[in-house]
Amino acid sequence: MNVLLVRHGETPWNREGRYQGRTDVTLSDEGRAQVQRLGQRLGGVTIAHAIASPLARAKATAQAIVGDKLQLDDGLLEISHGAWEGQLASEVERSHVEMFGVWRTAPGRDAPAGPGAETLGDVDVRAWPVLARLCEKLGPDDTGLIVAHDAVNRVLICRVLGLPLERVWTFRQAPAALNVLAGDSLEALQVVRLNDSEHSTPLLGGTAHRAL
Repeated sequence: MNVLLVRHGETPWNREGRYQGRTDVTLSDEGRAQVQRLGQRLGGVTIAHAIASPLARAKATAQAIVGDKLQLDDGLLEISHGAWEGQLASEVERSHVEMFGVWRTAPGRDAPAGPGAETLGDVDVRAWPVLARLCEKLGPDDTGLIVAHDAVNRVLICRVLGLPLERVWTFRQAPAALNVLAGDSLEALQVVRLNDSEHSTPLLGGTAHRAL
């Protein structure tokens, strides 16, 4: 079976470098163009089951791929950034030096993603069962789709790769990034494609940190 794990397209806050978290920010014009191109790219793929975060930016991305044939699941919500939501990363770096330093280097399972925020461990507890339920529905030749967010995708990919969450920043998730997981079961999943953004980002583009 195959699982397409997609990050939502760009939003205005992504471009500005502003933390989003649970704030329901919609796609930018560029983000809508990105997901339209991704939908065209995946047009020949039969998707048996599709699940998305209920936040507008993820839902719109999923609809560009499968239309309205999708399930929304709160387990895929972006990590809560608490008091950081709506603030620029540059502002947070000055106002919460120590907390920001831990978050951007090696947060592990227990470091909060802002004052009053969730941890990556919290995300793992709610997002992994969503992937597990999807895999249970897929036959050997089926393809499923998950559309979620930067932190959610990173946590799922780390677990598939057997990486500790201290390593969560060692790969990228560009806006509208496509990841492909494949295997005979949840436990056997392998990462076949990682951060494939041919449809949205230049080959050497996206070098700025945009984990927002």
